[in-house]
Amino acid sequence: MKPKKIVKIFAGIVVFFTLPSLLFFGYVYLKYNEDLPVTKHTEQADELARKMLTALNIEAYDATNYLEWTFKRRHHFKWNKKENTCEVNWKEYKVDLDLDNPSKSITYIHNFRIENEKSVELIDTAIKYFNNDSFWLVSPYKVFDKGVKRSIIKQDNKDALLVTYSSGGNTPGDSYLWILDDNHKPVKFKMWVDVLPIGGLEASWSDWKTTESGAELPTHHKLLFMGLNMGDVKGTE
Repeated sequence: MKPKKIVKIFAGIVVFFTLPSLLFFGYVYLKYNEDLPVTKHTEQADELARKMLTALNIEAYDATNYLEWTFKRRHHFKWNKKENTCEVNWKEYKVDLDLDNPSKSITYIHNFRIENEKSVELIDTAIKYFNNDSFWLVSPYKVFDKGVKRSIIKQDNKDALLVTYSSGGNTPGDSYLWILDDNHKPVKFKMWVDVLPIGGLEASWSDWKTTESGAELPTHHKLLFMGLNMGDVKGTE
């Protein structure tokens, strides 16, 4: 086969696979992209945040010491809030993560403990998984964390709560606009995050479960055409 024909075939394959993706991205960008609203912190925003926490039974969540969930059927977590430790499992790996002092974490491959350069890599991966995947479980309860800024934005003539994380996690600077129902319980949020090229994408927060401890936690999210399953969510004292 001549080189020119090989190049044409290769170019055709690239166009075949990339053009639909580019068209889809363009459609999504034009339909959903929004600029981050410009606003400032107000006492009314703090009040709205407290109403949201009341609707989610913040007292029960604070009394919850043990949380368990599986993110997208891939990463399994057993989080001891009181001790601030978490067992993280994925593939053949397990990390007993010490969230206060990650260097003290213990790593395993196929249930065999390891202590080498791979350990550092696994600990870093476990921290990233925990930061991201726990956010999809408990982020409504984090609106008064250190470094979080709160403000109010009007959405459909109703107050919505905009929170911006100026520190913490893997992506400080990310913002989320919480849309609440008439009882101040979240139904969805819009995201302006560093990892997404489109601002204002929506994700649902409507599949709530009242856990054994009384805390309200989500079991599923919908983001565009994708589902983010949280597995068998558990919360106990």
